Amino acid sequence: MDWDGAVNAWHVSGGIYRMGRREWLTEAGWKQVFDDGVRTVVDLRNTAEGRRRDNDPVVPADAWAGIDVVQAPTEEPGDPRFTDVTGPYLNDPAHYAENARLFPEKLVGVFRSIALAAPKGKVLLHCAAGRDRSGLVAALIQDLAGDSDEAIADGYRRAARGINERYRTHGPPHSRERYLTEPELAPLLEQRGLAVVAFVRGLDTRNYLLSNGLSPSELDAVLVLSGAAYAKEPR
Repeated sequence: MDWDGAVNAWHVSGGIYRMGRREWLTEAGWKQVFDDGVRTVVDLRNTAEGRRRDNDPVVPADAWAGIDVVQAPTEEPGDPRFTDVTGPYLNDPAHYAENARLFPEKLVGVFRSIALAAPKGKVLLHCAAGRDRSGLVAALIQDLAGDSDEAIADGYRRAARGINERYRTHGPPHSRERYLTEPELAPLLEQRGLAVVAFVRGLDTRNYLLSNGLSPSELDAVLVLSGAAYAKEPR
């Protein structure tokens, strides 16, 4: 997506999009998002992460008038059961299954937010880089929508390339990230794309969400918004 200022912004499926930090959007970018039909932004970050940085554009609050911003983090920040596996933050699809195992209520909360937003219009998901937390949720959505293994792997790879390009032009945000050259990046993305597919196919997204508290009508709303071929109108 070419919204002004947006970093790593992509169409996921149906009426659902993903990107990096919303604070990168300019006032014109917010207007483009609205004009494209987005009426809800779901922020997958933890509350403390949502702040403007000195190099972010100055945007008046009324720039996103008509768009609801909803907080729905995918994890419990600082939980040692998780950080012992991932380090300070999730940055590898090999750890998506651990996220799903430890925090099912958080992921159900994300999908409940999407379901509640669906009648209002399209939904834009974002985390910090637009790579892993949004990648986890996007893979689940693509699975529900009936996307192929290759489409799901490509979704992750595009986003990982997108934020890597940002690091080339603007530098990484901290020492745990760096720009990767193509010889470094290509084999890593091949492996990680396969890991995303292995995660989502092994989870059984529909049953995972339903067994952890998402209602059938909420799932139907997500299916309709995602453009799933077998979706029915919400009950």
